[in-house]
Amino acid sequence: MEKLRICSIGLGGMGRHHTRAHKNLGMSEIVAFCDIIPERAERMRDEYFPDARVYTDYREMIEKEQPDAVDIATPNYLHSPMAVFALEHGCHVFCEKPDAVSVEAAQKMKDAAEKAGKILMVMRNNRYYAPSVFMKKYIADGKAGDIYAARCGWQRRRGIPGKGGWFTTKEQSGGGPLIDLGVHMIDLAIWAMGNPTPVAVSGCTYNVFADDKADSDSEHSKFGDTKTDGTFDVEDLAMGFIRFDNGACLQIEFSWASNVGEEKRYVELRGTKAGFAWKSSDEIEVYGEECGVLTDLKPQLKELDGHQANIAHFMDCILNGTEPDFKPIQGLNMIKILCAIYESAETGKEVLL
Repeated sequence: MEKLRICSIGLGGMGRHHTRAHKNLGMSEIVAFCDIIPERAERMRDEYFPDARVYTDYREMIEKEQPDAVDIATPNYLHSPMAVFALEHGCHVFCEKPDAVSVEAAQKMKDAAEKAGKILMVMRNNRYYAPSVFMKKYIADGKAGDIYAARCGWQRRRGIPGKGGWFTTKEQSGGGPLIDLGVHMIDLAIWAMGNPTPVAVSGCTYNVFADDKADSDSEHSKFGDTKTDGTFDVEDLAMGFIRFDNGACLQIEFSWASNVGEEKRYVELRGTKAGFAWKSSDEIEVYGEECGVLTDLKPQLKELDGHQANIAHFMDCILNGTEPDFKPIQGLNMIKILCAIYESAETGKEVLL
């Protein structure tokens, strides 16, 4: 099988996950790494692809290497300009979430992909876990009926990533846990619901723990580079409500820090025939009824690597012409939702999309 030539940009926390997936899958070769800290790129090269070249300027790398695809795992505000540049230079693009930090930036990515005729895929790893695949098929088979309402969230007690750095600087991140964690669970819920179009949102955001000194109890707080006396101008808790064109609704809650019992992520769907409680990457419960008797189903599922499966799908689409299960319009709609929730939090009013 032909291997894709990949250029990788951003070798921080998620960049390692992406690089390891490329190595494990054997469907691609990373021919060049790029990071503003060259030592990070050199370490990744030496560990995974020793023949790769190292750059500090992604534009120079793309122009010189002319790769088949570019893999982006940089701070959020760089996703759109890097993706657009790569697409305009004839590359397919795989990008870490979130898609962008503004609707305008997400629109530019979508337009560039369509004009270039190239695949643009943004990380949606939660779609590929075994419970997610099970839930999607169960719904597609008609066993759950119509999905008309849902809840989703990711709550942390204390788990602020890179405090004082780009994660907590709105200009670079686009926001706090809503844009960081919300992409994951909101996408999973909407995808399972059949990708209805969002038409209105309302929300509230809070910044309570910017000065909190308690130790983190979340392994996810290790992402990003912490800066003493840095910026913290994003929320640490967001709640909201989304209405869709088919009459369905979705309630959301995301926090980096809040006084809850423990960290958890979840998606709950309500269907006319059955409902779901997605509890983790390897656990799901189904609640239904048969012959007037309430029934519960707790399938035993094999744990999968969602990040690796997502990247494998991206490469399969390029190599074999498989239809992408992520479309740029889904990314654009996601950023519309997130930005509208921030707008609603500021104005105190529902925002129509």
